[in-house]
Amino acid sequence: MTLDHRLAALQGIRATLSVAIYPLQYTVNLPFRLADWTSTTLRSQQALIAQNAELRARQQELEFHQLRMAALEEENQRLRAMLQSSSRQWEQVLVAELMSVSYEPLRRQLLINKGSHHGVFVGQPVVDAHGIMGQVIHTSLFSSSVLLITDPRHNIPVQVNRNGLRTLAAGTGNPEQMEILYLPNNADIQLGDLLVSSGLGRRFPAGYPVAEISHIERDPSEPFASIHARPLAQLEQTREVLLVWPANPEEAKP
Repeated sequence: MTLDHRLAALQGIRATLSVAIYPLQYTVNLPFRLADWTSTTLRSQQALIAQNAELRARQQELEFHQLRMAALEEENQRLRAMLQSSSRQWEQVLVAELMSVSYEPLRRQLLINKGSHHGVFVGQPVVDAHGIMGQVIHTSLFSSSVLLITDPRHNIPVQVNRNGLRTLAAGTGNPEQMEILYLPNNADIQLGDLLVSSGLGRRFPAGYPVAEISHIERDPSEPFASIHARPLAQLEQTREVLLVWPANPEEAKP
């Protein structure tokens, strides 16, 4: 050891032995290195999995809020269209939401969340952004029943927008079809003609869209033509309706 310390006589031998035993040392340390690498890799993988899960959750949350914003924007557009569609002489309006729909055969009736507490009255017209929907037939304090224009019990005075020809449009129970009553075979009416409310009886605002002629059949053996029309209001899709009052309170009397 004295010679090694002082003269470094054994350095070459020690270097040679180090090179010789290095593979053995590497082999002995390999399981520990492998275990450490595996542990580090697993921790990194678990961290990535957790991060990806958090990002997916955040993405779903953002997508949900985006869908909600889109739904709110669409609802605002519907409400703006409804408010802009009200006739000038029917100035006071109130938006109501559907609470339930009658599913009885041939019956077309809705329940809305506005009642006598809000000033709703029997006979009050109900519309949407596209046309007349029906009228109120019963009110309670905070809800009302609405009879749609397609109900078999409902008739509405209308006129052909093109020439002013007056007639009645009756419900058939079919949400896509109304029957036009008492028009002779030679009446000036055509497919696609727009029917608007005539205002007779002062129940509905005059000039408001009601339906569009969809079928005409003239049989010389019959006194009246068989005419059908398609309602313009979205009776089966809308979630909000518009209650309207006339500018003259006297016209609101049922």
